[in-house]
Amino acid sequence: MFGFLKKDKVTETPEMVPAHIGVIMDGNGRWAKKRMQPRVFGHKAGMDALKKVAIAASDMGVKALTVYAFSTENWTRPDQEVKFIMNLPVEFYDKYVPELHQKNMKIQMIGETDRLPKETFDALKKAEELTKLNTGLILNFALNYGGRAEITQAVKLIAQDVLDAKINPGDITEELIGEYLFTGHLPKVLRDPDLIIRTSGELRLSNFLPWQAAYSELYFTDVLWPDFDEEALKEAIVEYNRRNRRFGGV
Repeated sequence: MFGFLKKDKVTETPEMVPAHIGVIMDGNGRWAKKRMQPRVFGHKAGMDALKKVAIAASDMGVKALTVYAFSTENWTRPDQEVKFIMNLPVEFYDKYVPELHQKNMKIQMIGETDRLPKETFDALKKAEELTKLNTGLILNFALNYGGRAEITQAVKLIAQDVLDAKINPGDITEELIGEYLFTGHLPKVLRDPDLIIRTSGELRLSNFLPWQAAYSELYFTDVLWPDFDEEALKEAIVEYNRRNRRFGGV
């Protein structure tokens, strides 16, 4: 599950790299406010940071990067801000996807697609289609994603398959449930993040991958997302290496 980070500027020692990292990209609005700019200015800067962090993670040997781009609760934000965020995948496709494609990244999405504007959905699908044969880092966008909604949908799908006699109740295991979640498309060894990073100083998961995060290591930093860069990512990985992951054992 692990690769190696060659040399780290923080420690100057080899480090084990998490195979799957989840990121709650928080602090765009506060970053913009500090600069006397509208919140959307921060979201645009956050998109630029995502591209840099994705490339850094890929270079370090990370296999999957799942980023919390828009939650099911974010629809309550002002209409203008939501509209701007929904247009970011379109801009991201035009500005950055060709470069990420050249770097062999595979772009995918998790979340509910029914409320997404057509332009947003089309941009994501184009990115998925363009990069579907790539074998490098999987860049997983959690867009219109909510962990409880994900589990609820999985329960409904499993219940329907029991009614249709496709599976028996006795067949239901943790592994089977994992196949019905949005992350079921990932290789089994990559479905659960090894490390979850949240920026901006908030100390909660905010409905991000609650099932998959059961044994994830959590890392919180005061750095606002637009300022999160390769060095900040390395610092998170250094801290991850200080943890003793026992998975309930001793």
